Amino acid sequence: MKIVLAYSGGLDTSVLLAWLKETYQAEIIAFCADVGQEEELHGLEEKASRTGASKIYIDDLREEFARDFIFPMFQAGAIYEGQYFLGTSIARPLIAKRMVEIARAEGADAVAHGATGKGNDQVRFELAAAALAPEVEVIAPWRQDRFRDRFPGRAEMIAYCEEKGIPVQASAKKPYSMDRNLLHISFEAGILEDPWYDASAEKAREMYVLSVSPEEAPDKAEYVDLHFEKGLCTAVGYHEIDTLLGELGLQNGVTFTSDCAAQLSPLGVMRVLNKLGGRHGIGRVDMVENRFVGMKSRGVYETPGGAILHFAHRQIESLTMDREVMHLRDGLVPKYAELVYNGFWFAPEREALQAFITETQKNVEGVVRVKLYKGNTIVAGRKSPVSLYNPHIATMEADPTKAYNQNDATGFISLNALRLKVAARVHAGRE
Repeated sequence: MKIVLAYSGGLDTSVLLAWLKETYQAEIIAFCADVGQEEELHGLEEKASRTGASKIYIDDLREEFARDFIFPMFQAGAIYEGQYFLGTSIARPLIAKRMVEIARAEGADAVAHGATGKGNDQVRFELAAAALAPEVEVIAPWRQDRFRDRFPGRAEMIAYCEEKGIPVQASAKKPYSMDRNLLHISFEAGILEDPWYDASAEKAREMYVLSVSPEEAPDKAEYVDLHFEKGLCTAVGYHEIDTLLGELGLQNGVTFTSDCAAQLSPLGVMRVLNKLGGRHGIGRVDMVENRFVGMKSRGVYETPGGAILHFAHRQIESLTMDREVMHLRDGLVPKYAELVYNGFWFAPEREALQAFITETQKNVEGVVRVKLYKGNTIVAGRKSPVSLYNPHIATMEADPTKAYNQNDATGFISLNALRLKVAARVHAGRE
C-alpha cells in the first residue's frame, strides 16, 4: 500500500508518518505545502526520510494560493459570519488538490491528514479529495479509536518518537494552537477556550505574530493606494514602496504605473499589504464562530493584508457596480462564505457562484486610497475611469444635466406608498 501524507515535520505529523507505516505496512510519501506559513523548511526532507518516508514533496504553492484561491474569494467579498476572513478555510482545498495530484502521479492508494475529528479541516480536506479524486481513499487517524487509544496526549507521542528514534524536538506546548499561511494566522484552543479571556490585553501581546497591537502602532497614519482591475488588486502605491519591496525581496523585475504604484503579482500584493497592515495593527479579529461539525468555537485571527484588501475592494465596488447587481451579489455573500468555510470549494454550486462573481467584477476598476491608523482602515479617496457616480446628478445644487427631475419623485413615492395605505386602512377597520 502507498499513502501520501500531509506532513509538516512537527510532532503530530511525525508520529502519524511512523504510525501509518507501521499500522498499514505501507510506503509513505510525505507532502509539505508552502502556503506562506513561514516555517523553516530546511532539513525537512532529511527529517521525513529518517522518520520513514520513502519520498517527500516540498511545493511552493504561495503564488497559486494567492492567484487562484485568495483573490477569487476576495472578488466575492466573502466573510464568514460577518467577521472571519476565511484564512484557514481557503488554504485547505489547495493543499488537498496538490495532495491528490501527487497521489495520482505516484500511484498511491490513499491520502492521509492529521486533522482531528472535532474540527472543520477534516471536512475541507476530504470534500476536496472527493470532488477531485473519488477513487483515492482518505485515512484520518484521529478518527480511529486505535490511534486515540495509543496517543491520548502529547506525552505518549513524545515517548513514541523516542522509542522509534524519530527526530523531533519536543518543546513545552504553547497554551494555544496556531495555524499560519499567506492570508492569516489563527489562534485557538488552550487558554482561548474561555470566551471571557481578553486576547487584546497587554499580557496577551506576545501571542501575536503578524501585527502590533493598535496601542503600539505608530501615532502617525500612513496612506496606501490600491489599484484594481476586474475586481483584482494589481498594484500598490506607497510613499516608501521601493524600500518596502527591498525588505520583502520583491524589488527585482517590478514595474511601476504612471502614478508610481508598483505592479505586483497576487503574492506580491498580499506580502506588501500584510507588512503595512501589520505595522498599524490592522485585521485582528476575536470571535466565537459556528463550526460545520456543529459546535461553537472561539478563534483569534490576524489578517492584516486581507482586511485592507476586503475594505478597499468594497470601496471601489461602491463607485463602479450597478446597484441591483451589487445587492444581488451581497445576498449571495453569506452562502459563498459558508461554502468556503464548510469545504465546498470544488463543489458545482461554488463554481457557479464564482462565474456570477466574475461577471459582476468586469467593471470594478480604479484606485482606492486608504489611511491606516491604529487598527483602523479608513477610506481617503476613490476614483475610477468607469465610475457610475455623477456629481452633477447627485448634487444638492441645480442639476446642469437636467437628468433628474425632482417633481418625478412625487409619483414614485405615491406608487410605492399605495400598498402601505391600503394595508393601513384595512387593518384600521379591523381594529
